Amino acid sequence: MTTPAQDAPLVFPSVAFRPARLFVISLALTALATLGAGLSGQLMLGVFFGIGLLLGLLNAILVRRSVESITAKEHPLKSSMALNSASRLAIITILALIIAYVFKPAGLGAMFGLALFQVLLVFSTALPVWKKLRNPEPASSAAATATGQPAASDGSVLTGSEGSAGDE
Repeated sequence: MTTPAQDAPLVFPSVAFRPARLFVISLALTALATLGAGLSGQLMLGVFFGIGLLLGLLNAILVRRSVESITAKEHPLKSSMALNSASRLAIITILALIIAYVFKPAGLGAMFGLALFQVLLVFSTALPVWKKLRNPEPASSAAATATGQPAASDGSVLTGSEGSAGDE
């Protein structure tokens, strides 16, 4: 029997999200954009591009925080996640649009930075998953690694006294 989608439990896979790495990449991209924009006489375009990248990073960190808090509940609801995502995205997008309007034309860099960060986020989380799919660990070593226990020759994980030689 199949569970209807609305009754299915809310499950989020673990994702290789490293905010420190994304921050360093964002800083490097900001430096390059600022240098390039400065050479063309539009220094502030690069600065606003960096602001857009940082807004994207803020959004990603807030996503992780909200997922952790919602999934920590006994009965997490998909509707609360959807409402949280929609309100957060609306606030960050409106903020970027205000920057773009007030500081036009250079403020459009914030929108471009925000958009590029989303691409960067997808690549930075998809690449480790893609590598894992291409080179999966054998089931026995993956289970052993997860528990910190040695694996038996039949693929099962040895626990406690099973791994010692003098028990038989």
